[in-house]
Amino acid sequence: MRSLSSALLAAQQSASHVPYVQVEIHDRRTGVPRLPWTRLYTGAEEDYFHAVTVAGDGSLVRARTVSAGTLYYQHSAAPGPGSAFGTWTSLGAGAATGAALCAQGASVFLFSVASDGRTLQVRESSDNGATLGDPQDILTAAAAVTWLAADATPGGTVALFYTVGAQVWTVVRSGGTWGAPAARSNSVLSLTGLACTYQNDWNLALSGQEAGGGYRVWTAIYGDGYAQAAGTWSTLAEVAVASPGAGVEYHAPLLAAPDVHRLLLVEAYTGTQGYSRPYQSHTVVGSDFVDNRWREPVPLDLTSGYGVALASGVGWAWRSTPWGVWRASLTPATVEVTADVLGLEVEDTPTGGRLLVELRNDDGRYNSPGAGAYAALTLGAEVRVSPGYQTASGPLSSGGPVFWLTGWEHRSLGGRATLVLRAVDGWGLLGRWVARRQFAWAAGSQNIFQLLGAVLARAGLALSSFSTSSAVVDRSPAFTIHPGEAGAQAVHRLLAQVPDVLLFRGSTGYLKHPIAAEASAYSYGGAHPILEGRYRTQMQDVNRAQVFGSGVFAEAATWTEIEEAADRLRQVHDLNLTTGAVAQERADAELRRAAFDAAAGELRVPANCGQEVYDVIDITDNRAGVSGALRRVLGLRLVYDARPGRPPRYEHHLTLGGV
Repeated sequence: MRSLSSALLAAQQSASHVPYVQVEIHDRRTGVPRLPWTRLYTGAEEDYFHAVTVAGDGSLVRARTVSAGTLYYQHSAAPGPGSAFGTWTSLGAGAATGAALCAQGASVFLFSVASDGRTLQVRESSDNGATLGDPQDILTAAAAVTWLAADATPGGTVALFYTVGAQVWTVVRSGGTWGAPAARSNSVLSLTGLACTYQNDWNLALSGQEAGGGYRVWTAIYGDGYAQAAGTWSTLAEVAVASPGAGVEYHAPLLAAPDVHRLLLVEAYTGTQGYSRPYQSHTVVGSDFVDNRWREPVPLDLTSGYGVALASGVGWAWRSTPWGVWRASLTPATVEVTADVLGLEVEDTPTGGRLLVELRNDDGRYNSPGAGAYAALTLGAEVRVSPGYQTASGPLSSGGPVFWLTGWEHRSLGGRATLVLRAVDGWGLLGRWVARRQFAWAAGSQNIFQLLGAVLARAGLALSSFSTSSAVVDRSPAFTIHPGEAGAQAVHRLLAQVPDVLLFRGSTGYLKHPIAAEASAYSYGGAHPILEGRYRTQMQDVNRAQVFGSGVFAEAATWTEIEEAADRLRQVHDLNLTTGAVAQERADAELRRAAFDAAAGELRVPANCGQEVYDVIDITDNRAGVSGALRRVLGLRLVYDARPGRPPRYEHHLTLGGV
């Protein structure tokens, strides 16, 4: 249950309570701002290697090479509409290969490859990129260099990464002196891209072909002592996978971290009607780069074989190609519609939640969603509902559930005009994510908590816990998600293996282990009145469970009920279960789930601003002979109705189960 202040608690238990429902709409997706890109420049430059960075004063610095081998450079002191993004300065002949930019304060570094294709050079600026120094040789590689990436620490240490064939190398400058180059050991067949951004470590993205023939996008870390030991490499972690023979390749990943880590990559199809299309992804809120929790990449309406570079600074994010520049505010649009809410219905169940909000629209203010003051009102936007009450110190609310807009309808009837918004919760987002390929984990590689986190991340959702059973962290089953399977289905298959349940707060799913000895979080029937109650006792759908594992067997039964009403058997076959103890835990969990539904019922009560699904409550209803009965909330529906001509309503309908 969400915590409530003493003033809000007193208000909701007062006989003269006055409802207050706060509704806010944010231009975010699973807590991450959706950047509203505006294109500032469209040119005809060659699609080739390129880079972008933002200097400490907000200057935008761009660089590109061309297939003829010339290196070009551009500095925009006050970038914006009307800037001369089509004007480039030639820096002379070089290799027809990659370039890299990075900035730290007023220092800007431009890395390139000399005309011999092997000598790495740096041009340095100390005035935010307004002027560049002469090229300085760093080293000469043993063979041709293709891709470059670089970034600097806040302390001024610079790391340059480069590829020679299928090998990644790095060289670090500390105290003004470049060290010796070092290679990362790997077993890939080829590399088709390299990107880097610094945040506590040097975080990298790589693309290429693995030994088995398929193409991949990986992440890796070159340590600076945070998630990886200084001067060492992490293993590769997969972000995107293309099967051998599919005709799909990945190229040119590009990284930045304006808020969360954001990744852009190119997916290229080499068959008939081929394409090279940039995709974008980001890490989930609250995760570290090392967690490798990336939302499913989403395509952009662009064509490019060399990708889209991303940089940020001074309140703006910038996207760049040689032939285009885009800008987006890093502050997401938001609008509060509380004063316009005529009616609202929030539903939350163990399998999904939904939201319906009706807004007054008599003056036509919502006739153009997504424009002007209502720029945040777009499909997929985040809607937060915070139930509350008026108090002596003003309106108070509890930060309530979050939903994402799936659509709306304009209504006109009897001289009235309204806008009705419809939205789904985290379960709805999971249901809308469908696996594009097979995901497979071998037994022992990831525990159930990690598997759940991986599935949620593909829908952009984070995972945490209020409490967990030992099974969630101790069991690491073989698990496969098949192409075409929805994320919600995969999550339910994982949860079926443990006694834990999943509920959402905002864009984070929380695991909870609902133990039978859990204490009550709230009381109904005393200070908080009951408007209507129904209390049922019924047979369990399952009163005997048999579990067959790999050479093991376990059974659990409610013998009293079996003697009275015969058995209702559930059999589970799971070869991931290899010991009698874990098989018995599974059998007990099957009966626990069945017991939830056996002590069923419903409550209708004045709205409780902190109520959540799976809370344990106690009920005293002397009219029905119920005193201090413990029940678990298995579903809730919040109804708010302030429409003219109707009786006002502000109440919760709770679906009850056993503890």
